[in-house]
Amino acid sequence: MNTESRPAMKIVVAGATGTLGSHVVDAVRAAGHEPVPLSRASGTDLMTGSGLTEALRGASAVIDASATGSTSTKGSVSFFTTVTRNLLAAEREAGVPHHVAISIIGAAKVAANYYAGKAAQEEILTTSCGGGWSLLRTTQFHEFAKQLVGHGKAGPLQVVPKMRAQPVAAAEVAAELVAIAAGDPRGIEPDLAGPREERMSDLVRRFLAATGQRRPVVEVPLPGAWGRGMRDGSLLPGPGTRLGRQTFDAWLTGQAG
Repeated sequence: MNTESRPAMKIVVAGATGTLGSHVVDAVRAAGHEPVPLSRASGTDLMTGSGLTEALRGASAVIDASATGSTSTKGSVSFFTTVTRNLLAAEREAGVPHHVAISIIGAAKVAANYYAGKAAQEEILTTSCGGGWSLLRTTQFHEFAKQLVGHGKAGPLQVVPKMRAQPVAAAEVAAELVAIAAGDPRGIEPDLAGPREERMSDLVRRFLAATGQRRPVVEVPLPGAWGRGMRDGSLLPGPGTRLGRQTFDAWLTGQAG
């Protein structure tokens, strides 16, 4: 979309300290706009709605990059529905015309555990939000392998869920979200995925090797719809999906450096 003629905007970033949110704040600045990071330190609370309306006044758009550490269905659904409703209510009161959200390719199809929360978030936007929103679905970020390393150490082993993925650079996703926020609301945007399909266990092995960590990687199939969706390709992009440029190995070079 063409945003060259648009003046600088005030763009609010929810989840500004997270993996994606920190990239979004940088991308807002790089695009010549003013980022307004939301955090409890700044007096706002996404789960209670406290301070949101005042923080949003004068903003042209809100980018919701918030995330939860919960992988339970109940916890994830509670988080994403609560945050989405609180942001939308504050946006209406503050007069913000554009809500930009991110989801995961295939989340609505899997609709279990963490993905159930993203599916519920999508449903709120597409069925009850009305106008004034845009939604971008992407694949997992390159950083997901790093997160799995942090959570999956079991004694001398590294446990990784059996998973097919096509990871994309979080920085590229952030730039796309900012470009969307700088334009008019468009509803569901074309999906964005990484440049090639990978096995998550291979990505974790490469991350461990690049960062000097030596332990065997054990691939484990997770039970239920959550694990099945990881294994059967439900989270992979469909034919013709837009592809990002940075490969996992290129991202990994930066991490090792």
